Amino acid sequence: MSRVLITGGGSGLGAALAAKFAARGDRVLVTDVDGDAAKAVAAALGAEHLALDVTADADWVAAREWCAEHWDGLDVLVNNAGVGAGGRIERIPMDDWDWIWRINVRGVVRGCAEFVPVFKAAGAGHIVNIASLAAIMNLPGMASYNVTKAGVLALSETLRHELRPYGIATTVVCPAFFQTNLNDRLRTPDPAALKLSRKLMASSKVTADDVADRIVAAVAARRFLVHTHPDGRRAHRLKRLLPGVIDRQVAKYWAKIRPAMET
Repeated sequence: MSRVLITGGGSGLGAALAAKFAARGDRVLVTDVDGDAAKAVAAALGAEHLALDVTADADWVAAREWCAEHWDGLDVLVNNAGVGAGGRIERIPMDDWDWIWRINVRGVVRGCAEFVPVFKAAGAGHIVNIASLAAIMNLPGMASYNVTKAGVLALSETLRHELRPYGIATTVVCPAFFQTNLNDRLRTPDPAALKLSRKLMASSKVTADDVADRIVAAVAARRFLVHTHPDGRRAHRLKRLLPGVIDRQVAKYWAKIRPAMET
């Protein structure tokens, strides 16, 4: 039985992960910037809850202290909290760049920095960082989101090797579009970007439960890179082996959606 802390656990993938970990008998701490949402998810699962803003140092210290006091440590940290953004590079306000960077990158860095000493002291632990297929494919019209998720992937690849000698495992997850509530807080100066994101999510046959199942299985297997969508796995392989094919596909995709953004 593991002790698991999940950020952004009040809804979407975070809530699905909380349910999956709880179902296998783990002790789960559901955290979210919306403390009431975290409480509601935890109550339904018989789990614990804590309000946690991933951009706030004091909240991370409080989470570490809670784990020390109530659980005598932590086994699995899931850095799931994140937000979405889209739009053309010249239209994205600098304030939006700062906003998404604080949550998607610095929030993950803060979590890792806070709990790595705990894991090192125990000689064991597991960090799970939720990135995105956007970290690999870098589609046009999504610059700020792509950059932050690529940062999470780079951080995870670094920690994989840096922390392995201490018995600490690292997993990074790169899902494509699936049915979740990411669009609820999405920021974009291009309405067409939001419309497209909603369409792609609505058309996806992959659910948050499907993604959560793959993540929990990866943690059990101590797997590093997790592709939750078969087409994402194929795209990553093609980009490595036949980059020209992917270049043509991306150019075709951009030619199709660009006119809608320019109206």
